[in-house]
Amino acid sequence: MQRSLHEKLLLYRVRVKKDPEAFGKIYDAYAPRIYRFVFFKVSSEEEAQDIAAEVFLKAWQYLLDEKGREVRHLPGLLYGIARNCVIDFYRSRATKETVPLTEALGDEIADERRTAEKVDAKLDVELLGRQLRDLKDEYREVLVMRYLDELSIGEIAQALDKTKGNVRVLVHRALGALKKHTHVETDREPIEEPQA
Repeated sequence: MQRSLHEKLLLYRVRVKKDPEAFGKIYDAYAPRIYRFVFFKVSSEEEAQDIAAEVFLKAWQYLLDEKGREVRHLPGLLYGIARNCVIDFYRSRATKETVPLTEALGDEIADERRTAEKVDAKLDVELLGRQLRDLKDEYREVLVMRYLDELSIGEIAQALDKTKGNVRVLVHRALGALKKHTHVETDREPIEEPQA
């Protein structure tokens, strides 16, 4: 409730008073979440940064547009724009090749100065990224929005232009697919760790 009131106040300041400082607060609150959402779709840091910047530019333009519709859920608007920007990105590319998550993370795993805890975390992220990439786009989208970005069913419904019931079913199916894929992934033989 408190977040909603604060967001409404920021939206008012942006739309009516054209206040860039209010938009900056919106950016600060949502930039990491939008970046993460985009990154799971394109798996490249540079491309994810470019697309996330484009999302906020389009959001700024939309909010300042006099003809723009009322914004009921700010996250729904931002994720909807992000989703469309990712679609536009893939349409503009001649080939649809993705960068492996290990390459996107760089050589951080190989760095000897990293602690074992950080290496384990990177491996977990890599495994999760691989499992998410193997899911249908629609499933990956709803799982990232719901559990990583903690959006409500209503906010996801607005971003995907679906009903709340459809989103609930989609989340349920996505979890089932991820669970099935996780069991397949964990049934493989473990990789031996190198001796230090």
